[in-house]
Amino acid sequence: MYISVIGHSGSGKTTLFQALSGTKNEGGYSEKANLAMIDVPDERLDVLTKIFKPKKTVYARIELADTMAIEEGNVQKGTINAKTLQQMRTSDAFILTIAYFDGKSPADAAADIHAIRGEFILSDMAQIETRLERMKKQPKKGDTAQAQEELLLERCLAHVNEEKPLSTLALEEQETRALRGFQFLSLKPMMIVVNASEDNMAEGKAQAEVLEKNFPGYPVISACAKLESELALMADDERAAFMEEYAIKESIRGRIISLALHTMGLICFLTVGDDECRAWPIKKGINAQEAAAAIHTDLSNKFIRAETVSYADFMKYGSMTECKKAGVWRLEGKTYIVEDGDILNIRAGN
Repeated sequence: MYISVIGHSGSGKTTLFQALSGTKNEGGYSEKANLAMIDVPDERLDVLTKIFKPKKTVYARIELADTMAIEEGNVQKGTINAKTLQQMRTSDAFILTIAYFDGKSPADAAADIHAIRGEFILSDMAQIETRLERMKKQPKKGDTAQAQEELLLERCLAHVNEEKPLSTLALEEQETRALRGFQFLSLKPMMIVVNASEDNMAEGKAQAEVLEKNFPGYPVISACAKLESELALMADDERAAFMEEYAIKESIRGRIISLALHTMGLICFLTVGDDECRAWPIKKGINAQEAAAAIHTDLSNKFIRAETVSYADFMKYGSMTECKKAGVWRLEGKTYIVEDGDILNIRAGN
């Protein structure tokens, strides 16, 4: 999972990045120090680690990136840094930071969202037009795949020409797969964080609720990035007292991780053993053979069966042996849809 933190200059996006990553960078954004890896907490994996006592435990991970500021007109003027644009295109999702403070008056949060989304739409529009122009210059050979791609891109172009993000275009699963290689910005999931100041956190929460109603499809939460960045660097006992003082029920890191998994449609299956206990993030709704590819492509290509038991059943009966006796341990074929918390062992050929 690769997520970019984006926003206008002065939105507090770097402060939010620091809160999420638990890092401190007084100099602000730096191309040399803008990446961080954060583990996805998983109580199930913690419990299984105590039971199996493996040599190592591997949590699902989120790679987080801070980006250079995006301003209105960057696309039209060609002033988006090439590295930043590529970084955004390779992202799986975005966290858009909205400043809900401007001296004593709240900033125009809706206008900021429209501006950033508009830049994404313009970027995609230019990319689609360039591809279609190239396709029109190519000789027609009765290539069905090429004709289908052209029709799909024409639909996409008509949609963005109406100033609508591609995420709102109704697409079949095979069409989504066909567009994946283009890495369109407006097609990617986006979460929004309303970054309030310490003295208007209640107003920030109310604003987040308004924005979520006005921008369907974009989950919105509020936080004070400055407080959260201080919180992330504290010792555990100090952090608990701080959270109580400011009525913070859960850190922004925990909230964003949960929101990211939900927004990106991800679940985790688990593998266990003496060597390693591990959580594997996959798209919700994929089958056992597709899930096996998360571990290694060979396991998917040579898939035979998946041994599986749910985490809940494993905890109920206490061991694989007892799960087999109870009939909850199963052998599933390649079409089995993997559920969140399934403990899997993939059987594959040589």
